[in-house]
Amino acid sequence: MRTRRRLLTMWIAVVCCMFMAAGRGYASDAPRPEASDDVRVYDLADILDDSREKEFEKALGEYREQYRLDMAVVTTDDARGKSAEEYADDFYEINGFGVGSDRDGILFLIDMDNRELTFSTAGKAIRIFTDERIEDMLDGVYEGALRGDYEASVDSFLVDAARYCRAGIPGNQHNYDTETGEISVHKSIRWYEALIALGVSGFAAGAACLAVKRQYAMEEDGGQLRNLNMAYRSEARFVYNNQTDRLVNKFVTSRVIPRSTSGGGRGGGHSTAGRSSTHTSSGGMTHGGGSRKF
Repeated sequence: MRTRRRLLTMWIAVVCCMFMAAGRGYASDAPRPEASDDVRVYDLADILDDSREKEFEKALGEYREQYRLDMAVVTTDDARGKSAEEYADDFYEINGFGVGSDRDGILFLIDMDNRELTFSTAGKAIRIFTDERIEDMLDGVYEGALRGDYEASVDSFLVDAARYCRAGIPGNQHNYDTETGEISVHKSIRWYEALIALGVSGFAAGAACLAVKRQYAMEEDGGQLRNLNMAYRSEARFVYNNQTDRLVNKFVTSRVIPRSTSGGGRGGGHSTAGRSSTHTSSGGMTHGGGSRKF
C-alpha cells in the first residue's frame, strides 16, 4: 500500500514538472512588446530608408536626453479601423512612451491607411506644442508627404520639434479641453518680471524700515518731542453732532452692454494664441496634437 502511494506521489511530481517546463517554453515563445527603451522609430508601413531610420533613431535619443521629452516616429498602413488620432494616442500609451510621471512626449504618425499626418502630445509637450505650433509643424511635414518623400517629413518634424523645445512654453499658453470646455492656464514668471517684483518689494521694505527708524529716533528731534509732550498734556475730547442724510431724489438708468466678439473663440474668453486643444483617449489619458490629410 505504501509502495503504491509513493509511486503515485512520484508520478504526480513528474507530471507537474512536465507542465512547468511546457509553461516556460510557451513563455519564451510569447511575443514581446513592440516598444523598448531604445527604439523610437517604428516603420510598420516600410516607407523609410533603413539607413535613415538609424539616423532618426539617434536624433530622437539625443533629443530625449537633452530636452527630457520623449519623441517617436511611427508609420503604418493598417490603422485597424481607428482614426489617425486614435491610433497615435493608443500607440503612445500601449508602448509606454513618455518621460516622468506625466509621460511628457510627442509622437509623429504617418498613417498610410487614412492618408493622414498626426501629432500626439502628452504631459509637458501639450503646453510646448500649442495649436499654432502644431499647425506650423504640419505645414512642414505635409510638403514631404505630398511628394512621397517621407524621410523629408521626418526631417522637418525633428527640426521643428527641437526648435520649439528650445523656445519652451510660451507665456500666454493655456490648455483647452475640447470635450468639457475647461481651461488650464500655465502660470510662469519671466526673468524681468521677477527682477521688477524684487526691486519694488525691496524699495517698499527699505522705505518702511527708514520710516520706523525715524520714529524711534524721535528723542533727537527737540521740536517733535515738545509736540508729543503737548499732545499728552492737552485735553482731548470728542464732540458728536447730530447729522442726517436725506435722499432727495433717485434716477435709474439702464442700458444693454453688447457682448464682445473679438478674440474669444471657443476658449472661454481666452485668445486662441497660445492655446493647446486637448482630448481624452480611449485609455483615459489626456493628449494634445493635430492632424492633416495628405
